[in-house]
Amino acid sequence: MAGLYSLLRPLLFQLEPETAHRLTLGAIGLLGRIHPINQYLADAWRGSLPAIPVEAMGLCFPNPVGLAAGLDKHAQAVDGLASLGFGFLELGTVTPLPQTGNPRPRMFRLAGAQALINRMGFNSEGLNHFLHRLGQQRQQAVIGINLGRNATTDNDDAWRDYLTGLRAVYRIADYVTINISSPNTKGLRDLQERETLDGLLQRLKDEQAQLADLHGKYTPIAVKISPDLDTDAIGPMAEVLVGRGIDGIVASNTTTSRPLDLKMYPKAAETGGLSGAPLATLSHRLITELRQHTPSGFPLIGVGGIMDAASAQAAFSAGATLIQVYSGLIYRGPGLLRDILKALEAAASTDSARA
Repeated sequence: MAGLYSLLRPLLFQLEPETAHRLTLGAIGLLGRIHPINQYLADAWRGSLPAIPVEAMGLCFPNPVGLAAGLDKHAQAVDGLASLGFGFLELGTVTPLPQTGNPRPRMFRLAGAQALINRMGFNSEGLNHFLHRLGQQRQQAVIGINLGRNATTDNDDAWRDYLTGLRAVYRIADYVTINISSPNTKGLRDLQERETLDGLLQRLKDEQAQLADLHGKYTPIAVKISPDLDTDAIGPMAEVLVGRGIDGIVASNTTTSRPLDLKMYPKAAETGGLSGAPLATLSHRLITELRQHTPSGFPLIGVGGIMDAASAQAAFSAGATLIQVYSGLIYRGPGLLRDILKALEAAASTDSARA
């Protein structure tokens, strides 16, 4: 699979980024629906990957490397993606009602910097279509579902959208992520303000308790936060999240900042969230700060700038429990997952030998 992607990538990079994304995801989805072929490839590929189980949020993950939200927003390629051997898949962001998102073009490559800029704006087919597709899944995988609010919903009523989403996905999701940090939905990041966040979390936790009783199943809730938080705001936010009993933190979303060395790329001036290699410093800073303000073992899911085994190890060294990849997958293909897992296996063997 890794060799095939290295041949296809130059062709895909000749296409407009969103078109390339749609075609690639469509091909993965099609492969996943051809069950005998998909199962054969899945067994062959996954059999070559080290098993590195991790327990977090009360769940057992086959390995600590997951797919970040944003790549499969509509749950259209779950079986194909599961066959690649990720420890978990985070799908979405999905909103209660369908919405088209922002006008195109809304995704841009900065290939020389191994970066992407997007201003998708929670383009979503809505919960009904999303859950219908997810219900057809055949491959076993740990599934997280990333929830957002509709663009037409005011922040005062945002809790209604999140509770609608939580109720709809609770039974089928292994965990749920509350996205309050995308820079591409107007005003969304205001939900990170302490008082507003505390009120939202209280409603979510109350609803989670009722749903757990109703379904006889506890579905963990994580919250995805921004890498653009001021350093002095990270501790108070962690205090609120932990105090309200949130089960994990996803750190982080994309950034609106632009490092100075990106000015040589014309597309760097496009508005939207920056991901890829330039995000690593901010993401690792956020993980480090969160680890200092959360209990030992509290689940932190590191995402942002993980482009190779070294950057993955840096996220774990900063304090991540699990990690997610997106832009790295675009630039490296499925070989990225294999490289990270083999490096983790080698590091664990070295540590065991030293012990």
